[in-house]
Amino acid sequence: MSDLDELARRYLATWNERDPVRRRALVRELWAEDAGYVDPIVTAEGRGAVEDVVATAQRQFPDLVYRLAGSVDGHHHIARLTWELAPVDGLPVIIGFAVLVTEHARLRRVYGFLDPVPAPEPGVARWHLTR
Repeated sequence: MSDLDELARRYLATWNERDPVRRRALVRELWAEDAGYVDPIVTAEGRGAVEDVVATAQRQFPDLVYRLAGSVDGHHHIARLTWELAPVDGLPVIIGFAVLVTEHARLRRVYGFLDPVPAPEPGVARWHLTR
């Protein structure tokens, strides 16, 4: 397994982890303390905010899993991957594309693209989290 494949595996494992304690540990292992995440519906600054975004996605899509859709490629300290959010044995509900920027073997920034863009939680037009 290449370093890029391992990075993608760990990234998606974070999004799939249902246990809050284990998920927190995965985020702390993979993401830099001042990491940032941005996609069409959320901006998160800081490891704690990233953890909140992942927990929110778990609540919003409790019966779905994130899985790699294709190969991972990259250069220097940047990787890109396509993923799917789907039932374990089903067709994807959302297809996403992520650009992962690393620094010292940790995620520094992640830029996400979603198709289709899901509606945020009721009453929230767009999330911006800082922690």
